[in-house]
Amino acid sequence: MLKIFLFILSGFILIYAQDELGVEDVIQIGLKNNYAIQIARNNVEIADNNRTLGVSGFLPTLDASGSYQQSSSSVETNSPFGFGDTDREILNGQLQLNWTLFDGFKMFIDRKRYNQLAELGEFQARHTIESAVVAIMRAYFNLVQQEQLLAVAESTLAISQIRLDKAKVRNDLGGASSTDFLNARVSFNNDKSNYINQQLNVEIARKELNIILGREPDVPLTIQKKIVIAPLLLSYEEIVELTKNKNSQLAAAQKNMEIARQNKYNAATSFLPRVSAVSSYNLSDQTDDTESRGEINSNSEGLSAGLSLSWNLFNGFRNRVDVQNKKLELKNQQLALFNEENRLAGLVKEKYDTYHKRIELLLLEEENVVAAEQNLKLQQDRFDIGTSTSLEFRDAQMNLVQARNRQITVRYQARISRLEIDQLIGDIEIK
Repeated sequence: MLKIFLFILSGFILIYAQDELGVEDVIQIGLKNNYAIQIARNNVEIADNNRTLGVSGFLPTLDASGSYQQSSSSVETNSPFGFGDTDREILNGQLQLNWTLFDGFKMFIDRKRYNQLAELGEFQARHTIESAVVAIMRAYFNLVQQEQLLAVAESTLAISQIRLDKAKVRNDLGGASSTDFLNARVSFNNDKSNYINQQLNVEIARKELNIILGREPDVPLTIQKKIVIAPLLLSYEEIVELTKNKNSQLAAAQKNMEIARQNKYNAATSFLPRVSAVSSYNLSDQTDDTESRGEINSNSEGLSAGLSLSWNLFNGFRNRVDVQNKKLELKNQQLALFNEENRLAGLVKEKYDTYHKRIELLLLEEENVVAAEQNLKLQQDRFDIGTSTSLEFRDAQMNLVQARNRQITVRYQARISRLEIDQLIGDIEIK
């Protein structure tokens, strides 16, 4: 019987472990469900669809048209050549081929521009996905942080409960003043209030994570309650170089400048002639059912081919204005690129310094936690034998609570700083 119970218990433990999600698990859920990511992927596919030769104008167009007409007429005449009443049916069909042979190199420029637009879409999608992954990880680590803070609040409340129970016993036995008991009661109520508020913070953080994962807010969610910070082995110079080469926003700004340059070239093609090959095939069938001569049928077909040339010589300076505007747009994109490079340079310095300062603070807070734990144990032993006051015990308890809370908060902040550096250097893993 005991073996059966242990087997069932191990099954429940296994199920619980399977339901516990790590950061990689929630990222995969987010990559599948997040709405911004789905939109970004669709935009990439749209841009990729435009890379074909047909969209750029390299391929001919073939149009088919046809018509059917039926009419009836009645003519009164005494001429021997008259038809009298006539019923007429006319069937026409046409195929027309048009192939642009030269358009001022516009088709070549469009081809290159559409390829660059597709690459831009990939960079923009990558930035969207990276930002979504960072947001998911922020929400995940925030939930971890809030759960850890809840554990501290729960532990603090348990200690306050023990202190309150002891103070009550002492007060009932006359071994302590009512002031100690009332102080213990106030401390317990404060700790319980903090515990309840922290429970609310956990629920809010859980709902926020579910929403960013594209799920219902109240979906049950169990996570691993740890925040691991991988060491940063890159120097500042290496981070700067990686940012220049792999940052998705910088790559998008560079691609926008290239597209603006192609748009300028495209506008200049309007000053050149356009040569097209034109070919058509026509088929016509006509049937006249006349009163005097019976049914008369006639049909015709024909094939034609030729070249057409068009060259706009003047259109009110619209082409000239368009070229000037495209030059200004190119200059704007160049300025935008310079601005992005300058912004990222400042951001790299800020995030690099922030990360190292937070790691330094984390080491300090870990030392504080060890010292505060030792001090609380000492004060608790002294309080148990009556050589320490309840206020001294409470001070030691609060010092430990504050040290643990700072340690948890700084660890979360350091992990986010590392995450922000990973995004700057394009090191967010996207599967």
